[in-house]
Amino acid sequence: MSKIKALCISTAFIGAAGAALHVNAKEGMFTPEQLPSIASELKQTGLAIPAESINDLTAFPMGAIVSLGGCSASFVSDKGLAVTNHHCARGSVQYNSTPENNYLEDGFLAKKMNEELPAAPGTRMFVTVGFEDVTDKVIGGIKESVEGRARFDAIEANRKALITECESQPGFRCSVPSFFQGLEYKLIKQMEIRDVRIAYAPADSIGKYGGDIDNWMWPRHTGDFSFYRAYVGKDGKPADFSEENVPFKPEHFLKVSAAGLSDGDFVMAAGYPGSTNRYARLSRVSYTFDWLYPTYLDLVGEWIDTIEKASEEGSDARIKYEATLAGLNNFHKNTLGQLSGAKRVGLVPRRAEREAQLSAWLDKNDKSELKQALAELDAVSEQQMQMNKQNFWYNNLNRAQLLSSAQTLYRNAIESEKPDAERESGFQERDQIRLKEGMERIERRFDPVVDQAVWQKMISMYLEQPEENRVAAFDEAVGINGSTDSQTLQKTLKAFYDNTSLTDSETRLSWLTASREDFEKSDDPFIKLAVALFDTEMSIEDQSKTLSGKATALRPKYMKAIIEWQKSMGSLAYPDANSTLRVTYGNVMGGSPKDGLIYEPFTRLEGITEKDTGESPFNSPKKQLSLINESQYGPYKLDDINSVPVNFLTDLDSTGGNSGSATLNSKAELIGLLFDGTFESVNSDWDFDPKTTRTIHVDTRYMLWVMEYVDGANNLIDEMTVVR
Repeated sequence: MSKIKALCISTAFIGAAGAALHVNAKEGMFTPEQLPSIASELKQTGLAIPAESINDLTAFPMGAIVSLGGCSASFVSDKGLAVTNHHCARGSVQYNSTPENNYLEDGFLAKKMNEELPAAPGTRMFVTVGFEDVTDKVIGGIKESVEGRARFDAIEANRKALITECESQPGFRCSVPSFFQGLEYKLIKQMEIRDVRIAYAPADSIGKYGGDIDNWMWPRHTGDFSFYRAYVGKDGKPADFSEENVPFKPEHFLKVSAAGLSDGDFVMAAGYPGSTNRYARLSRVSYTFDWLYPTYLDLVGEWIDTIEKASEEGSDARIKYEATLAGLNNFHKNTLGQLSGAKRVGLVPRRAEREAQLSAWLDKNDKSELKQALAELDAVSEQQMQMNKQNFWYNNLNRAQLLSSAQTLYRNAIESEKPDAERESGFQERDQIRLKEGMERIERRFDPVVDQAVWQKMISMYLEQPEENRVAAFDEAVGINGSTDSQTLQKTLKAFYDNTSLTDSETRLSWLTASREDFEKSDDPFIKLAVALFDTEMSIEDQSKTLSGKATALRPKYMKAIIEWQKSMGSLAYPDANSTLRVTYGNVMGGSPKDGLIYEPFTRLEGITEKDTGESPFNSPKKQLSLINESQYGPYKLDDINSVPVNFLTDLDSTGGNSGSATLNSKAELIGLLFDGTFESVNSDWDFDPKTTRTIHVDTRYMLWVMEYVDGANNLIDEMTVVR
C-alpha cells in the first residue's frame, strides 16, 4: 500500500516548518493563500502567470469566483453576468416552470435584461470581500478544562460575536468556518447579492443530456451550463428584487476562451468544494461504508420510487419535484460509486494500516499525550455514531415538508423570545429573510398528495425498526404503534393534510411572527405535532452538542499528531474541503480506471448523435442534430479531434460543491466549467487515488457553439469578452 498523501497543513504550519516540503501536484484542494508556497509545482505543471497573483481572494482572478451556497459560479462580464452549471440553476428554472411554460423542457433565454426571470426564493451570490485568521479570538480564551456542551456553547458564542461585528454593515454575510477540524478558524466576509435572475438556461435536452443514466459516467455529452445575473440597488448595494435594481458591476470578471485546450494542457479550477473526509478515523469509515451508506441507499431508493408513483410524469406535481428527484438520483448514484470505490481500493484496511503506522510513530516519538487524545476521540466518535444510528429513522420523518416547516416555525417562535446573540444559529435576526424565503419556496416545491406519500413511506420504514429506536412522543402524537397497518396509517395521515392550513403560503408566512403561545393554542395538526415533539428534539440536540463539544477539544490534537507525523516524512498537504474557496490544478488527461477500459480526454459533437434516441434523456433538439450532421463547427472546432469538443477530462481533485467551478487555463481564462467526476472517482472524498480520479468539465467551445448556433444567445456572447 502506498503511503498516505491525502493529508493537510495550513499556511501557518508551512511557515513553521521552515522549509518547502514536497507536494503531489495533482492532489489537493488548496486555499488560495497556500499557492505561493507551491509556486514551483504550479509553474512546472504549466501555470503561465505568477502564483502570487492568484492567492488573493479579493483580487483577479479569485475575485471573479462566487459562491451560490452549494454551487460555484464566476462573473464573465462587467454587468453581473455569471456562469454556473445547468444543474445548479435548474432549481430556479423549475421554480419558474409550469405545464404551460415548461422552461425545463424548452429552455429559457432573455434577449434583453428586462426579460430575465427572478431565481427561486433564497438564491444568493456571495462575493468575497474580506478574509482573516481569527483562531485566537475563537478558541484562544477557552481553557482546556472547558469541555462538552460548555465548550460547544463557548465556541459558538465567540463565532456569533465575530459574525455580528462583521455584519454591522448591511448587505454582507459573514462566516467563521473551522479548518483542520478546529485547529484554525477564519473569518470570511462576503457581499450577499439577493436579487439574482436567470439570464439563460438551455433545455434539459442539452443541459441535462444523458440524465441519470450518464450521471457520473464517461463518455459524457452534457451541456451543463447556465447564466445568472446579479442585481443590486442603484446605490450599488445589495437589495431585494425590484424592477428599479441595476446589474451588479463586479471588480473582476473572467475572459472566456474560445481557443480552448488540447490534451495535456495545464488547467486549474477555482470554486467552493463542500467537504472531504480524508482525515476520518477508521471507526467512522467503517460506520459510513458498512452501515450509513447502505442504509441511505435503501431509504433514498424508496423515496425516489414514492415520488415517481405519486406524481404523473409531465404533471404540475412532477414539475414541482423535478429538482428534488434530480438531487436524490444524484445522491443515490454517487453513494453507489462511494461503496464501489471503497471496495476497489480496500478503504477500510488502508485506513486501518494508516492508523497503525500513526500509532507506531507516536510510540516511537514518545507522544503518549497525543495517543491518549486519539483514544478519547475514538470513544466520543463511537458515542456519536451510536446516537446517529438510534435516531436515524426518526430524523428522516421530517422529510415531509409540512412537518419540517411546522418544526422550523415553532422553533423560530421560541428562539425569538431570547436576546439575538443567544438564539440558535439559523434563527437570529440575520436569518429571518432566509426563513421567509424558505417558506415561500415551498409553493413551487410541494404537492400535498406527494408529501403525504413520502411521509407515509418514511413512517412505514421507521415502524419497522426495533422498539428502542422509536420515539414515544412521535408515536403517541400521531397515534401509531408497531402494529399499525398501511391502510390505517394512510387514513391517519390524510387527516393531517385535510385539516392543516400550512399548505397556504400566506398562512405559513404569518406563523413567522407568531408567539410561542399562538403555537401552543393552535389546532393545526402539524403545528400540534411540532409542539409535542419539541422537548424530544431539544433532548437529542443537547446530547449531540455535548458530544460535539467533547470532540472539538480532541480533534485539534489529532490534527497536530497528523501534521507532525507527515512533516517527519517530508509531506506538505492541504486542508480538507469545508465549503471555502479552493484551487486545484493539473492537466487535461484521459485515463484507464480498470483493465481494458480507456477514457479519451475529449468527447465530440458526433457522440451526441450516436447516443440520441429521440426520447429523454437522449433527446437532443432536432436543430442541434441537423447542425452536427452538417458538420457546422464554426470557429469552435478542435483539430485534434476533428470536431467541437463537448466535455473533457482532467486529473483535478474535486468533490460536491465544486459544481460550477471555473476551469481556467494557464492565463486564468475560462475554458470550461467543472460539473462532475467519473464513477470511479467519487470515493476520492475519502481516499485520493491518482490512477482513477478524473473530473468532468463542459468545454467553453461547446457552450459558445450551443449559444451561437442552437439557441441564438448572441446577446450574451457579445456581452462577454471572448478570446478567440
